[in-house]
Amino acid sequence: MDDLLKRITLNPDICHGVPTLRNKRYPVFLILDLLSAGETWDTILNDYPALERDDIKACLRYASQITQKRL
Repeated sequence: MDDLLKRITLNPDICHGVPTLRNKRYPVFLILDLLSAGETWDTILNDYPALERDDIKACLRYASQITQKRL
């Protein structure tokens, strides 16, 4: 499952350094926002053809990891 997290990249030259998918201009928060708004995986993948199912899984895994940290 940690292989999924390798899909999450932090690059200051892409989207101002927010976490994105595979160094592309798809911020993790975008995918999470779409999912929380009720969009289906298939709709997201159809709307963003450069994405893969594992990218969505990676976003969910990343969110899970972040929420386990104590602030």
